[in-house]
Amino acid sequence: MSKPFLTANWNYLLNVTFPVPPKILADHVPPGVELDVQDGHAFASVVAFHFLDTRVKGLKIPFHVNFPEINLRYYVKYNGRRGVVFWRELVPKPAIAWVANGLYNEPYAPARMKVKLEDQQADKVLTHDFRYGGKQHQITARFGMETRVPAEDSIEHYFKEHDIGFGVNHFGKTLSYDVLHPRWAIYRLKSYELNLDYAALYGSQWAFLADTTPVAALVAEGSAVEVYPAQRLGAG
Repeated sequence: MSKPFLTANWNYLLNVTFPVPPKILADHVPPGVELDVQDGHAFASVVAFHFLDTRVKGLKIPFHVNFPEINLRYYVKYNGRRGVVFWRELVPKPAIAWVANGLYNEPYAPARMKVKLEDQQADKVLTHDFRYGGKQHQITARFGMETRVPAEDSIEHYFKEHDIGFGVNHFGKTLSYDVLHPRWAIYRLKSYELNLDYAALYGSQWAFLADTTPVAALVAEGSAVEVYPAQRLGAG
C-alpha cells in the first residue's frame, strides 16, 4: 500500500443516522457502487467532528492543522465492503474546500464555524455553531466521560466503522480511497439536538429529515486516522 495522503486525529465524532428513501440517492450513487439498503431504507448520517494535527503528505499546513468538519454522508457497498459517499462536507477553511473540490471533486464547501467542548459536572457538552446557505445552524450533544467498544453486530458499529470512501472525479469516473483507523470506542450519549435547516444545507430534497426520527445516534471517541490516495474503482 502507498503512503497515506493525509493523516490526522479525528475526535468527538457525533453521528446521527436517518432512514432515507432510496429514490433520494439513486441518481447520485457513483457508477459501479451499490446503495446500502436494509428493509427498504437507505441511510444517511450527519457527522460532526474535530480534525486535529492534520498533515498532508507528512507536512502541517499553517492555519489548517486543527478545525471542525460537519458532513452529510450516505452508505454504499462494493464487493462486499461497506463504504460511504459524501453529499456535502463543511469546513471553516476556504482553502481546504478549494483544494478538495479542485483536485478530487470532493463536495467540500466553506462555512463560518465555531466548535466548543465543555466539561459540565460528570459530562462533556459539545456544541457546533455554523452558518451556511444564509441560515444559522447548531448541533449539540451531552455525553458521559466513560467509553465502551460496541459489539460488531450493534447498530453503533454498523454506522461508525467504514474503511473505504467513494466519489466521482471530474470525468465522472468512480474513485475509492482507504481510510484506516483502529476500532472506535463510543461515549454514553445522554442527549443531542440538531437545529438544522436541512434544505439550506443540503438541498430541498433533504427537508424531510426535519420530521424523520433517527435510527441511531452516537459519539465516537475517535483516534489517529490515515487517508490514502484515491484510485480508480477496481484498481489495486
